[in-house]
Amino acid sequence: MPVRLKEPTNPRCPRPHRAMILAAGLGVRMRPLTLATPKPLIQVAGETLLDRHLDRLAEWGIDEAVVNIHHLGEQIAEHVKKRTRPQVTISDERDALLDTGGGVARALPLLGEDPFLVLNSDVIWGDGPHPTFSRLWAACEPETADIVLLLQPTAKAHGYDGPGDFSLDADSRPVRRGEARIAPYVFAGVSLIHPRVFAAAPEGAFSLNRLFDAALEAGRLRGVAHDGAWYHVGTPEAIAATERLLDRPQYP
Repeated sequence: MPVRLKEPTNPRCPRPHRAMILAAGLGVRMRPLTLATPKPLIQVAGETLLDRHLDRLAEWGIDEAVVNIHHLGEQIAEHVKKRTRPQVTISDERDALLDTGGGVARALPLLGEDPFLVLNSDVIWGDGPHPTFSRLWAACEPETADIVLLLQPTAKAHGYDGPGDFSLDADSRPVRRGEARIAPYVFAGVSLIHPRVFAAAPEGAFSLNRLFDAALEAGRLRGVAHDGAWYHVGTPEAIAATERLLDRPQYP
């Protein structure tokens, strides 16, 4: 286990107390498991992906979590009824799938006016010397930035075989891969977002990438390089592979 250092703090940014977990996908790549079970309720090493996130949020002191639902959403809504920490509110998208950005936009009334965390439901990560959420909060600069992304080193991204998404400049500003063959970091599915970025967002379905790119163009996107283990659990095969890695004591 990594040695824990004193938790970073940030007087410039309110400590996040709300989060959203994106749980409204169709789970196509996880079929046939998702024909009967929504992907966030798939178990990895005896615990659902969704509960892993909710437990993490509770440990860090998040009071309220919003979980959006679509495919087999009634199962998720029933599952979270047993949770007391954090308090879970459902954002129902069973009428229309809104993609990542549209899903968060619909839930904005539940997320408040301060920066909030957004988590993809199909990733698992381990902290480095500092809690991951604390490092995102420490990088929060409301006067100069709107979004902070957690970025995983591509070479250590278990379950991911793509070319990566970003590099980081000396000021922790992400730069898109563009024409480069590979990039050193992939978006890790965890971000800290100020709700004001949705003021110019489109109606209906859209990707959060649209907001990431707008913040990047305005010079208001920041990145934090993850310093712990990270796993993408997107297919049935990835479950067994991740469980084997989680069994190894050197991985959190």
